[in-house]
Amino acid sequence: MAKYTLLLLLLFSQFQRVSAQAVKPRVNKLLYGVAYYDEYMPYDRLDKDIQMMKAAGINLVRIAESTWSTVEPQEGVFDFSHIDRVLNAMHKAGISVIIGTPTYAVPTWLVRKYPAVLAITPQGQNQYGPRQNMDISNPDYRRHAELVIRAMLGHVKNHPAIIGYQIDNETKAYNTAGPAVQKQFVQYMQKKFPSLDALNKAYGLDYWSNRINSWEDFPSTVGTINASLGSEFAKFQRQLVTDFLAWQAAMVREYKKPEQFITQNFDLDWRGHSYGIQSEVDHFAAAKALDIAGIDIYHPSQDQLTGTEISLGGDITRSMKGGQSYLVLETEAQGFPQWVPYPGQLRLQAFSHLASGASLLEYWHWHSIHNSAETYWKGLLSHDFEPNPVYNEAKTIGQDFNRLSTSLVNLQKTNKVAILFSNEALTAEKWFANGLGYNEVLRSFYDALYRQNVGCDFVDPSSPDLDKYSLVIVPMLYAAPTSLLERLNQYVQKGGHLVCTYRSGFSDENVKVRTTPQPGVLSAACGVTYSLFTAPDKVTLKGDPYQVGQANNQVSTWMELLTPTTAKVLASYDHPAWGKYAAITENTYGKGLATYIGCRTSNAVVEKIVADAVKKDGLWGADQELQFPLITKAGVNQRKKMVHYYFNYSAAPSSVRYPHGAGKELLSSQAVAKNQQLQLGPWGVQIVEEQ
Repeated sequence: MAKYTLLLLLLFSQFQRVSAQAVKPRVNKLLYGVAYYDEYMPYDRLDKDIQMMKAAGINLVRIAESTWSTVEPQEGVFDFSHIDRVLNAMHKAGISVIIGTPTYAVPTWLVRKYPAVLAITPQGQNQYGPRQNMDISNPDYRRHAELVIRAMLGHVKNHPAIIGYQIDNETKAYNTAGPAVQKQFVQYMQKKFPSLDALNKAYGLDYWSNRINSWEDFPSTVGTINASLGSEFAKFQRQLVTDFLAWQAAMVREYKKPEQFITQNFDLDWRGHSYGIQSEVDHFAAAKALDIAGIDIYHPSQDQLTGTEISLGGDITRSMKGGQSYLVLETEAQGFPQWVPYPGQLRLQAFSHLASGASLLEYWHWHSIHNSAETYWKGLLSHDFEPNPVYNEAKTIGQDFNRLSTSLVNLQKTNKVAILFSNEALTAEKWFANGLGYNEVLRSFYDALYRQNVGCDFVDPSSPDLDKYSLVIVPMLYAAPTSLLERLNQYVQKGGHLVCTYRSGFSDENVKVRTTPQPGVLSAACGVTYSLFTAPDKVTLKGDPYQVGQANNQVSTWMELLTPTTAKVLASYDHPAWGKYAAITENTYGKGLATYIGCRTSNAVVEKIVADAVKKDGLWGADQELQFPLITKAGVNQRKKMVHYYFNYSAAPSSVRYPHGAGKELLSSQAVAKNQQLQLGPWGVQIVEEQ
């Protein structure tokens, strides 16, 4: 009988494990949230805050990710009172909670006892004060990070308010490059290269006596003049981030319930706001450890609001997990003084996130803080904590999110256009920028797609399914293995359309320039070669082939002197010396088409090139007849119905013809017929669900 009982227990345990694995964490309703810090409050107002949150339709808060010194004021002494009171109060109010692991800002006692936790960068050792100043690979940091994570999760794991966990915060390697990290890098290189001879040859280290003849002599990468070595170290730093997040996720997975999710708030390259591909994180690799990808998106507002950054961040994050809906874990309500939204813009922004596939919109943060570095990065509430016009507009968003949740949550999008990006190319390109910037080039093509209402995914070199896209755009693929370039050739040969820019295919994965005519392996699909390139001076495109006018017809920064082999010339240079060379070409290769752009042009020319490619691929329809500031996006909701969003990114009222199947405008609950005119007020939005 005892053996029988034991067998039943074992079977039941196995069933529980299988059942747990079968439960895929997901968001089943629209989440509208704020980051909330009871620890920062100048006086106790938790009940009042919850009352105001409920009035605004806030149904989620994120807590704790920045408060290590509060939850562990002294080594091994834990105080979870702030967490407990917020969890209990939110649960009572029916507000869900995401808990962040508090590891991105270290406490004073840890630095005093273990000074080496502060990262040593090329500029020297970091000082205490700023966040994200540590070496994420330091063993003392890791050990104490694990202790505080396990103490916190062990304490809260059974609380019913918790729906998910955020691991760390906008994680990067923070340019850690001290002796301990250099030692790890040498070990990494020993695994990568079977011999020093192979390393020296691959990286060209004989140059300037950089040759390494003994692993014991391996120099610090700080100060290296070798782009191959420097780029590899940057790749290694990104791997530190991937490993760190996987380590935290594995730990959290020991405590979380099957229905709870693990996420991370990735961020983007920064130009005073979110801008482009993050050079310090391999987002696609790091996201594998997560259940749901998350993102922080900050963008210009007022007259500079275009929605481009909202769309870009959403498309990148949705693509991290193969099209899965994602979480916007931080975005602005007021933010910087110049970001305070005009009336109507907060609503426009909120629904713009949903239109790209977000299922959570969360403001950083609920309350403006009264001290320290981000005093003037304001939250939903101002410093007086009273209702204000931004808060009042947020109330209308919360009401609509709640009312329309079943129609708008977990939007699925199917795009036929993708941008192939590469962290390796981005990093390598920085060594030889020649006035170019990888993200600026990528953005010129992404922005053209966005402004012409062409939906877009992102793929990276690890993405296996290029063939599902009719058009793949490849900006400045400066460093790439031959295998990737051959895949792009095969993509064209099988019927795809490749649009490829200058400085692509130039070097291999080790940033070693190819000895073949450029653009290397891509010459086959693109039908061009070149060996000369220069910085243009008073160069235009001959005959203004894209009809953009004199000011926009200039060639700037970079030009390759292309000689077609099999390609047709779409544009050539207008210049007494360079006039015999092609600038932009098109080549039929197998069943497909390759467009090669050999020079930096104006954004107006890029828009024309993109529109031409989209039309040739049969992807131009009624939605593409709209142009910015009128933006439309679409997807299939969980009720298997098509949903069409229409946005007016302008202070002037406008209207659009609705060309799709009859349905209902969700915000007004009015019926909409095919070809009906939809009126869009200043910064307005309409959402039609087809019948």
